[in-house]
Amino acid sequence: MPIRQKYSLFMFMVRRYKIKMKSGKGKGIKNKKTLFCFVLFSLIRTFAAIMTQEEKTLLEERIVDVLKTVYDPEIPVNIYDLGMIYKIDVQEDSSVELEMTFTAPNCPAADYILEDVRTKVESVEGVTSANVNLVFEPAWDQSMMSEEARVELGFD
Repeated sequence: MPIRQKYSLFMFMVRRYKIKMKSGKGKGIKNKKTLFCFVLFSLIRTFAAIMTQEEKTLLEERIVDVLKTVYDPEIPVNIYDLGMIYKIDVQEDSSVELEMTFTAPNCPAADYILEDVRTKVESVEGVTSANVNLVFEPAWDQSMMSEEARVELGFD
């Protein structure tokens, strides 16, 4: 959040609680020092929920690490290296939106893999929830595999 927005939010909260203080509805706010502490605590609580880009990147890296432990039972390569994960989107509230596909639309292990992905991503420290969306556009093909996956499966 840019500094100008942070300052605007701070001033809004100060004005809001000053009005409550004057009207006697200030939840026990009796002086300026108490007002400042209350506003500061409210801001800390607000900004604690906002992630920086660096924090998002670190969380995405941990999510990728855990996704590399999820395997299709029929293929000896993890789903991340197979190229089945299309998008990892970490939200401001630490929830995660994932888009993934399967190597074939009629994958018999689809339910098992989807649940494994969701539970493992939700187990990552810092993730509040995970939503896994199954997509088939673009259709998966072998060009989406990592170099390691190609070597493991004997395509190179």
